[in-house]
Amino acid sequence: MTVKVDHEERRRQIAEALLRIADTEGLQSASMRAVAAEAGVSLRLVQYYFTTKEGLLLDALARLGAQLQARMERWIGEARAPREVVTAILSCILPTDAESRRITRTYAAYYTLVLNDPAVLEKQAAQPPAVLEGFLAKQLRAAQEAGRIDARRDVGMAAAGLLAMVNGLGSSVLGGQRDGDEALAILTYHLDELFTRPSPTAG
Repeated sequence: MTVKVDHEERRRQIAEALLRIADTEGLQSASMRAVAAEAGVSLRLVQYYFTTKEGLLLDALARLGAQLQARMERWIGEARAPREVVTAILSCILPTDAESRRITRTYAAYYTLVLNDPAVLEKQAAQPPAVLEGFLAKQLRAAQEAGRIDARRDVGMAAAGLLAMVNGLGSSVLGGQRDGDEALAILTYHLDELFTRPSPTAG
């Protein structure tokens, strides 16, 4: 009797093994042999599905992005107003629970890889932040058009700044400099400033 192999499941099994190593040890430890051991399969099988290490890294990175996207969609939930959407997205990125800490640590491992070898994954690693930044800017623009944000504010710059701030806050939480509640309080403070309508000018 022929056993039907689920090739996508095999690829997922191997890619997720790499992500676990990236989370706990960093990508410098994620050799093809180490990934095979973590996945519980042979090195030959890993090489069958991923002929190059770069191919495996890119596949795993895409799966990590899908995990973050699914988390964002859950956090957005019933949010409709632009501020609610922006708050949900930025809050879910902060490493305040086990899932977000794992995702943040794993993205940090990829970032370290790019810093050490800019030619590897450089273009691919830059895409998700650019897409997210554009989405945030769109939400801020909608709020601005509704009169919730000062018309003089550059919403593109504001979106970039918020995302950079959250990434920095995430690093400080992982580094033990502040806890998740403190990071969320800082985010809320800056969102309150951004979404506060300007006082009418006395005429």
